[in-house]
Amino acid sequence: MIDSREPRKPVPGGSTVRVQKTLTSAEELLRLSETGRYELVRGDLIKLPPASLAHGGTQSNADFLIQRHVREHRLGRVFAGELGVWLERDPDTVRAADVAFYARGRLPEGALPVEFASIVPDLVVEVVATDDAAGAIQSRIEDWLRAGVRLLWVAYVATRSVVEYRSLREIRVLTGDDMLDGGDVLPGFLVPISELFT
Repeated sequence: MIDSREPRKPVPGGSTVRVQKTLTSAEELLRLSETGRYELVRGDLIKLPPASLAHGGTQSNADFLIQRHVREHRLGRVFAGELGVWLERDPDTVRAADVAFYARGRLPEGALPVEFASIVPDLVVEVVATDDAAGAIQSRIEDWLRAGVRLLWVAYVATRSVVEYRSLREIRVLTGDDMLDGGDVLPGFLVPISELFT
């Protein structure tokens, strides 16, 4: 399917740019995934820049902390590294989760398929780089929650804070010595937010 709109041009200081007007399906995006980091947002191909050291470190910390807890308590599966999750179809939206957790029994048994996840995670961690535009961040938040993510942690590297979403109305801002609490989504998980930013 051809999209007749003009592609977006690079924006100085911006973090995402629409780069191609002809890619409209998740299948086409999957073929491109070996050439860089992309998302597909209602048919628009969005190129994501490489992660900074601070972004990569925070993502790695979140993955380690969640992975350790999940494995110790056999709670399910954790994925990191921009896991592609198919959120909408026709036009397609595939968002990339920095870290995603699936409760035990939600994913099929056996070898994982070589395709984007079609099941929405229970928990998503998004790491926000300092140059991410507010509108792009809000769009990601709304897409995840509308798709059914039960718990969303948005980690802001610049302010060393986390905004926790259980819905667009259930929001907590965590700073300083506040604790990340997995609640009923990630039972028993309780970690100071400072551990994300070390």
